[in-house]
Amino acid sequence: MTHAAPTPGGMRTPSPPARTGTPDVFSERVHRIAQWALPAVIGLAYGCWAATNRRSGAPVTGWNLLFGLATAVAFMMLYIAVRAVARRLKRELRALLWSVFTGAAIGFLCSQASVSVLETAAVSLAVAAGLFVMLVYHYYTRKGEAENQEGPT
Repeated sequence: MTHAAPTPGGMRTPSPPARTGTPDVFSERVHRIAQWALPAVIGLAYGCWAATNRRSGAPVTGWNLLFGLATAVAFMMLYIAVRAVARRLKRELRALLWSVFTGAAIGFLCSQASVSVLETAAVSLAVAAGLFVMLVYHYYTRKGEAENQEGPT
């Protein structure tokens, strides 16, 4: 019959603590950097996209660059504000806030292109409605995690 070998000093080795949820791969420092880097990167991409839509294939001008930079700064500020407010809201209101923000952002991008007002409104409403449904589903299927989230995933 086989027996387990005794440990030195007769002490038992402690078992590792049980994990709950998904593992956190990044350190606190990386999370702090990402908290500011993510809005900056998304804002710059959004500003570049809006400036490109506005010029419609024409050459890049100084006013076009200024418009893109101003759009990027405005988007970053709004994103940070929505993220800060959304943390304090209940699931349905959080989903609604992110959906309205995304629909307005898509509507602004469409309005800078050569698209009619009705088409812009239809696209932005469709995106907002689809995102709202997905976020409500996401928040209700992850009840414990949804209370501490910073934005839509």
